[in-house]
Amino acid sequence: MYVLTVDQRKSRTREDLVGPVMDELNKDALRPLVLPFDRTAGDEMQSLIDDASVTLSIAMELAVSGQWSVGIGIGEVRKPLPDNTRAASGEAFERARTAVTAAKNASGNIAVSGQSHMAAQAEALLQLLVSVARKRSAMSVEAGILSDQGLTQQQIARQLGISQQAVSSRLQSGLWQESRRVRGVAESLLEGADL
Repeated sequence: MYVLTVDQRKSRTREDLVGPVMDELNKDALRPLVLPFDRTAGDEMQSLIDDASVTLSIAMELAVSGQWSVGIGIGEVRKPLPDNTRAASGEAFERARTAVTAAKNASGNIAVSGQSHMAAQAEALLQLLVSVARKRSAMSVEAGILSDQGLTQQQIARQLGISQQAVSSRLQSGLWQESRRVRGVAESLLEGADL
């Protein structure tokens, strides 16, 4: 199982984002949660997830925004599960606490803690992916999002009103193809770390 513990960065000088972001994540039917996000402290939220792909998707989204420190804990959870995340416990929760503390000073503000060496390998790749994503230009992000939605470069060019060569340049500068491949490896490592 995967526990995401997410702490808002610079929460003393920024508006509280926990409530609205937590509500949005809990309503996302495409990314199901075993236990929904729950506020565990003033500027922190936590969720229990049983799918590596969902864990990766949410963790990346939050870390890339630059507004969150994201900890992923991998391990067993105490059963039967309670009705809410705050009442849950187990190894994955303890590891998520360790990970979010490490994430505050980690590259990309993301960290992974698990018993398997695969957790450390996944962490290295996630930190790389977040760092690359944060350095992309707005134009690269615009083209990359459309590419991730399955559009061809020709379709992207038409939609953005630019040449296909410009689309190719934006995708190359943002390392979109490479990032997709690395993300697949990171997901496999997260899955392997949970066995």
